[in-house]
Amino acid sequence: MFYYTYILKSEIDNKFYTGYTKNLKLRFKLHEDGEIDSTKRRRPLKLIYYEACLNQQDATHREKYLKTYLGKMFLKNRLKSYLIG
Repeated sequence: MFYYTYILKSEIDNKFYTGYTKNLKLRFKLHEDGEIDSTKRRRPLKLIYYEACLNQQDATHREKYLKTYLGKMFLKNRLKSYLIG
Protein backbone atom coordinates (compact mmCIF):
# COMPACT_ATOMS: atom_id res chain seq x y z
CA MET A 1 0.00 0.00 0.00
CA PHE A 2 1.21 3.48 -0.83
CA TYR A 3 0.92 6.74 1.06
CA TYR A 4 0.58 9.92 -0.97
CA THR A 5 1.91 13.41 -0.45
CA TYR A 6 -0.20 15.86 -2.43
CA ILE A 7 -0.58 19.52 -3.33
CA LEU A 8 -3.91 21.24 -3.87
CA LYS A 9 -4.34 24.69 -5.37
CA SER A 10 -7.28 26.87 -4.39
CA GLU A 11 -9.06 28.42 -7.35
CA ILE A 12 -10.34 31.14 -4.99
CA ASP A 13 -7.07 32.55 -3.65
CA ASN A 14 -4.46 30.62 -5.74
CA LYS A 15 -2.78 29.38 -2.56
CA PHE A 16 -1.50 25.86 -2.04
CA TYR A 17 -2.36 23.18 0.50
CA THR A 18 0.05 20.31 1.19
CA GLY A 19 -1.02 17.08 2.85
CA TYR A 20 -0.57 13.34 2.94
CA THR A 21 -2.94 10.38 2.94
CA LYS A 22 -3.12 6.68 2.21
CA ASN A 23 -6.28 7.09 0.10
CA LEU A 24 -5.77 9.98 -2.30
CA LYS A 25 -9.07 9.63 -4.12
CA LEU A 26 -11.11 9.66 -0.89
CA ARG A 27 -9.08 12.47 0.66
CA PHE A 28 -9.52 14.68 -2.41
CA LYS A 29 -13.28 14.01 -2.36
CA LEU A 30 -13.37 15.07 1.31
CA HIS A 31 -11.58 18.30 0.36
CA GLU A 32 -13.98 18.89 -2.54
CA ASP A 33 -17.02 18.25 -0.32
CA GLY A 34 -15.86 20.75 2.31
CA GLU A 35 -15.23 18.08 4.96
CA ILE A 36 -11.68 19.29 5.69
CA ASP A 37 -11.68 22.44 7.84
CA SER A 38 -8.42 23.87 6.50
CA THR A 39 -9.65 23.94 2.88
CA LYS A 40 -13.44 24.14 3.05
CA ARG A 41 -13.51 27.94 2.55
CA ARG A 42 -10.94 27.77 -0.25
CA ARG A 43 -12.92 25.60 -2.66
CA PRO A 44 -12.94 24.80 -5.51
CA LEU A 45 -9.59 23.04 -5.37
CA LYS A 46 -7.40 21.39 -7.99
CA LEU A 47 -5.07 18.49 -7.32
CA ILE A 48 -1.91 19.72 -9.03
CA TYR A 49 0.76 17.33 -7.76
CA TYR A 50 1.22 14.10 -5.85
CA GLU A 51 3.93 11.61 -5.00
CA ALA A 52 3.61 8.00 -3.87
CA CYS A 53 5.64 6.87 -0.85
CA LEU A 54 6.18 3.35 0.42
CA ASN A 55 5.25 4.13 4.02
CA GLN A 56 3.64 6.77 6.21
CA GLN A 57 6.91 8.01 7.68
CA ASP A 58 8.32 8.81 4.23
CA ALA A 59 5.09 10.58 3.27
CA THR A 60 5.09 12.76 6.39
CA HIS A 61 8.76 13.63 5.92
CA ARG A 62 8.07 14.56 2.31
CA GLU A 63 5.07 16.67 3.32
CA LYS A 64 7.19 18.56 5.86
CA TYR A 65 9.94 19.09 3.27
CA LEU A 66 7.52 20.41 0.64
CA LYS A 67 6.31 23.01 3.16
CA THR A 68 9.84 24.40 3.62
CA TYR A 69 11.47 27.09 1.50
CA LEU A 70 13.57 24.49 -0.36
CA GLY A 71 10.51 22.31 -0.88
CA LYS A 72 8.57 25.23 -2.32
CA MET A 73 11.47 25.97 -4.67
CA PHE A 74 11.49 22.30 -5.74
CA LEU A 75 7.77 22.48 -6.54
CA LYS A 76 8.15 25.80 -8.34
CA ASN A 77 10.81 24.24 -10.57
CA ARG A 78 8.96 20.91 -10.95
CA LEU A 79 5.69 22.61 -11.91
CA LYS A 80 7.25 25.46 -13.87
CA SER A 81 5.23 24.91 -17.04
CA TYR A 82 1.97 24.53 -15.11
CA LEU A 83 2.51 27.59 -12.92
CA ILE A 84 3.48 29.83 -15.85
CA GLY A 85 0.50 28.82 -17.97
